[in-house]
Amino acid sequence: MTLHIWGRLRGCIGTTEPTTKSIAREIIQNGISSCSRDPRFPPVRADELPLLEYSVDVLGAPEDISSPEELDVERYGVIVSCGHRRGLLLPDLEGVDTVEEQISIAMKKAGIAPGERDKVSLQRFEVERHV
Repeated sequence: MTLHIWGRLRGCIGTTEPTTKSIAREIIQNGISSCSRDPRFPPVRADELPLLEYSVDVLGAPEDISSPEELDVERYGVIVSCGHRRGLLLPDLEGVDTVEEQISIAMKKAGIAPGERDKVSLQRFEVERHV
């Protein structure tokens, strides 16, 4: 689930695989996490609730890819992995215009240093976005 206020990111947390028995519960759980557990932001305050804009991206199954040339920032999200570290970036995000930017941001989210790029494995996925 992604939260915005006035067009600015306010929280974003999700799951790559189901963790509950229904998609409704998954959305509720990720909504709570997005507003209260995103380490990049303080918890959403009560006075911000009427200002929030919500979007839910339902991820398709990830598929292994062998090179960045198999990505398209508008169509595919990316998952980067290096050992136990894993970062994900959704597709079609404002300000993310190139595959290199997409991979770099996902690596940063995973705590993978730029010098470890040659050790990274890539997966791509499509999403069904609900705004």
